[in-house]
Formats: sequence, C-alpha cells, structure tokens
Amino acid sequence: MEPETAKEILQALDDLLEQERSALLTGDLDQMAVLLDRKTVLIDALNTVEPEHQPDLDEIRGKVRRNQTLLDGALQGIRQVAGRMAALRQLRHSFDTYDESGRRHTIEGAVTRQVEKRA
Repeated sequence: MEPETAKEILQALDDLLEQERSALLTGDLDQMAVLLDRKTVLIDALNTVEPEHQPDLDEIRGKVRRNQTLLDGALQGIRQVAGRMAALRQLRHSFDTYDESGRRHTIEGAVTRQVEKRA
C-alpha cells in the first residue's frame, strides 16, 4: 500500500478517535457501537500497510489510551448506577436497621398491588 494511502487511513482513524472521545464525553454510548465497527475497518486497513510505509503511530496511541481511560470511567459509572438501582429495588422488599448493640433488624416492606375502581 502506498504511503499516501496510509496517511489517509491514519487521518481517518484520528478523526474517528476524536468522534469517539466526543461521544464518551457526552454519554452517547449508542454512537460507540457505530464507531467501533468503523474503527475495526480502519485498523484492519492500517495493518495491511507495509512496515516501511507505516506512519508514526505515537499520536494515535495516545488518543487510544485517552479514549480507553474515558471508556473505563463510563463503565465504572454504569456499574455504580446499576449497583445503586439494585439497592433501591431491595429497599422495596425490606429495610435493615441496627440497634444500639449492633444487632440487625429487618423491616419487611409490604408491597400491595391493588386497583381501586371508582364510579
């Protein structure tokens, strides 16, 4: 593959990494799946470039690391939200309290599902 084509691939990958960063910062996780497909195609194309024609990838590596850090943070936030939602669901069924001696007491929640019909 010609050096000019390698530069075009690298520029397209650079642009895509900026789009990915923007999607991560705005929380547009749906866009991440679309970008992943395009990124895979570009990386595969870059892997076909002859080693002597490969451009310097240091800047791209830095952007990939930056985006990976952002993605890790987003995943950590999603896990925390999921944990908090599970805790809130648990509160619907029971609530644990502790007395002055440290013994746990469970207060059962009564979930009533009634439909009131009015005329």
